Amino acid sequence: MVIDPGLATLASSIQGVIFDVDGVLTNGQLTYSDDGHELKHFNVQDGASIKLLIEHNIAVGIITGRRSSMVARRARELGIQFVQQAADSKLNALDNLIDDGFPPDHLCAIGDDLQDLPLFDSPKVALAVTVPNGHPVVLERAHFITTRRGGDGVAVEIAQLILCAQNRWPY
Repeated sequence: MVIDPGLATLASSIQGVIFDVDGVLTNGQLTYSDDGHELKHFNVQDGASIKLLIEHNIAVGIITGRRSSMVARRARELGIQFVQQAADSKLNALDNLIDDGFPPDHLCAIGDDLQDLPLFDSPKVALAVTVPNGHPVVLERAHFITTRRGGDGVAVEIAQLILCAQNRWPY
């Protein structure tokens, strides 16, 4: 993977990655069944890449404004121990994760919508990432825009970017 030198510098220091869910780990669409259940679709490749980050001692967290049992289940399946759902303030949610042992700085935040911007502006976040179908204002403020759309393997690109920048990419 060829990485822009400035982006490589930002990614080389990353100790933790914070993912939004809807629009990043999913395609952002919500599906409701007739019995009121909500359905989300997660990408299998994202799961493998998140596990790869964790195996290389990069902390992984989820901060989402919605509450979903599917998000809790997916986090458990992947070994993500830092999860904040129903977050009114993503900055407050980040502080809660830090209180629980998440790295306090040198973070990467991946979001797609306006409520993710406070994380992008946090001095704790060294690398702000969005997806090509993100909100136009978020696209303007990101350091990096993935080539994959939300729900289509965004974590694949993030893991490769960070681990390559840190000379720890195993493949």
